[in-house]
Amino acid sequence: MTKYVISGGKPLHGEVEISGAKNAAVAILPAALLVDGVCRIENVPNISDVTMILGIMRDLGANVRMINQTTVELDCSHVYKQNVPYELARQIRASYYLIGALLGRFGRAEVPPPGGCDLGVRPIDQHLKGFSAMGAEIQVENGFIYAASPTGRLHGAQIYLDVVSVGATMNILLAAALADGLTIIENAAKEPHIVDLANFLNSMGADIMGAGTDVIKVRGVEKLRGGFYSIIPDQIEAGTYMTAVAAAGGEVRINNVIPKHLDCITAKLVEMGVEIQEDGDALIVRRSGKLTSTNVKTMPYPGFPTDMQPQIAAVLCLAEGTSILNEGVWDNRYRYADEFRRMGANIQVNGKVAVIEGVHALTGAPVCACDLRAGAAMIVAGLAANGITEIDQVYHIERGYEGIVEKLAKLGADIHEEAIPEEDWRSGNSVG
Repeated sequence: MTKYVISGGKPLHGEVEISGAKNAAVAILPAALLVDGVCRIENVPNISDVTMILGIMRDLGANVRMINQTTVELDCSHVYKQNVPYELARQIRASYYLIGALLGRFGRAEVPPPGGCDLGVRPIDQHLKGFSAMGAEIQVENGFIYAASPTGRLHGAQIYLDVVSVGATMNILLAAALADGLTIIENAAKEPHIVDLANFLNSMGADIMGAGTDVIKVRGVEKLRGGFYSIIPDQIEAGTYMTAVAAAGGEVRINNVIPKHLDCITAKLVEMGVEIQEDGDALIVRRSGKLTSTNVKTMPYPGFPTDMQPQIAAVLCLAEGTSILNEGVWDNRYRYADEFRRMGANIQVNGKVAVIEGVHALTGAPVCACDLRAGAAMIVAGLAANGITEIDQVYHIERGYEGIVEKLAKLGADIHEEAIPEEDWRSGNSVG
């Protein structure tokens, strides 16, 4: 058990390299189960969620070979199991992608319901609806989801998603890649990591058209072959560093990004008085003046991403005037509000709406990373705050951010990791 300790109030300067996209990696790695041959996947983020996915794949029988910290070779030719252990799957939300991949490969899957951060009710009914339309029989009992095609192979279907769901879109893509016939996904999500998954599958021989639009067509093929692929940069990691500069001040060059993916974040920060300059595959972010308030509503891509809502909230806490945050995706994304209040923020929450009155400064305090993105927001707030901020439960943060302490320290932040004495975390004396 460790915590992050930040001595805030220091502007950030220098360059930072963005890692591969977490939300793409946790679907692309299970997608290798569909491939007959060796996949070499590069720009894989070195994060705990990836470590857990690779551990599950090893348990299923995959040959996993780490070439270096960000490159992995996967050979799933000899995978023989279709059941995922409960204790492994319950640690990670993205374990549900194993249902689509195993169904597509074997025509059956046995996977526990997913774990991950508690952001309110996150049903997978749209996933199961898609699998059923493709011929799978679904049962949920004894803490497991059982899915199987009586014929041993799924068939194409026309599937309309009742809500725009990133997870369901990607899971149905996985299941459809080897299905018999044409699958059409209507009202599909459009996020960059959906396009990345489709590009990976296509590079291995799949036939997918329309990824990035609201109608995706997948014509099933007999087999996928091995090959090479590099995962896109992480939109949310880049956005987090952008908000860190906005909150703490300074000037940072953020390398290895796709600027188009960041337009929605850039637009809001520019409204608030942050200067952002595009330079090829990099953004130069600087902030020296005051921040002004704005309103933000999270929406599916290309709208403002829900995974950036806590981080932009940290910046809004320091903006002059009143800002309104409207969460358009999840039910329970404001659990961090109490932590901000410990630091002197003025934030009031009513359902999916938060009203933030900007304060002159935040003050360091012991706080808790109650989920992945809320933890990132605590870092952003701590970098800007006067005094010492101690962040507990940082294992949430390490699910999605590679080397965040080291990267921030290179930018001049006074941040380090400390062990929590065993007697404190065993007795519950640590924050949260």
